[in-house]
Amino acid sequence: MICFSVWLQLTATKGGRQILKNKNVYPIMREFHRWEKEPDVDATIEKLIQVLIGDEPESGMENLLEVEIPEDVQKKLEELDVKEQEQIKKEEQELLEAEKNQPKSQPSEELER
Repeated sequence: MICFSVWLQLTATKGGRQILKNKNVYPIMREFHRWEKEPDVDATIEKLIQVLIGDEPESGMENLLEVEIPEDVQKKLEELDVKEQEQIKKEEQELLEAEKNQPKSQPSEELER
């Protein structure tokens, strides 16, 4: 998870986005996204992918950490973050429940796989 968060931080600057695009991070993340089961990791990967496939910001907005965000937009984004965190917690609970309900395999069965 830390690695993906660092990559996401790198996408805040034009230079960071270029490095990740030049290193072909997008196709790797696209494939990883297909099999990732942890909701919080999956959400971070989705954000990373969106930045990598998105258009470059207009001139003067190359550093996304320095962009002025209007107060009403900031409030909406905070509300969306809360909803996203609630959804992630719900998905984590569902994942834990599914894992609890799966039959435990015997050690010898694990070795055979």
